Amino acid sequence: MPNITVPKRAMAIFAHPDDAEFTMAGTAAVWSAQGCEFTYVVCTRGESGSNDPQMTPWTLARIREREQRAAAAILGVRHVVILPHPDGTLLPTLELRRDLTREIRRYRPEVVLCGDPSVRSYGDDYLNHPDHRASASAALDAVFPSAETRYIFPELLAEGLEPHRVGAVFIHGSPEPNVWIDIEPVLELKIRALRAHASQVAEREIGQWVIEMARQEGQGRGLRAAESYRCIVLHEDEMGA
Repeated sequence: MPNITVPKRAMAIFAHPDDAEFTMAGTAAVWSAQGCEFTYVVCTRGESGSNDPQMTPWTLARIREREQRAAAAILGVRHVVILPHPDGTLLPTLELRRDLTREIRRYRPEVVLCGDPSVRSYGDDYLNHPDHRASASAALDAVFPSAETRYIFPELLAEGLEPHRVGAVFIHGSPEPNVWIDIEPVLELKIRALRAHASQVAEREIGQWVIEMARQEGQGRGLRAAESYRCIVLHEDEMGA
């Protein structure tokens, strides 16, 4: 298991407003409370996340952006970047990878967190959303090789964004985790942050769901509540830099 300390700067990259609250919010809260400068990068505005015929995509996008910023504030997340890529039809394009490379070079995280682009389903009752896979795939490609290689996306150099080496990636939802973050002290914060996404979770018993998922992820590790990751250490010398 990698020996990981709390990074000075971390970035979570995900597809939709609320994705991080379902998956990585406990880690964000724990690290933020210990001084980590945490950044969210959301690839879409979540404008397709409703079947209400009275709701327009533009209105929903504004609602979900407000909800995401409110959730981040609850967790202590310092920066929130929301990109305008299309919700529901997100693809791991070069444009998306360039946009993520830009944010990595701008905020210079030691650790990047994202989903697992290789997982199609979880258990017998959940298909992984294609946007989740697309954002995770683009995130990993942005980390390596794009963010650290000078002449990939040279237009970013013209913006004053020099290459940056990410020390490690934390992949949530991996079938082979090797790092577990104890989130029991912030479990209520995670629930509050998820409830901030009222347009998405208003009719769900979300608190009990969060507790059960955290117990499952901590099971067998001596943790009552956890978030688990596959950690890949790319540049150990960049951790704590």
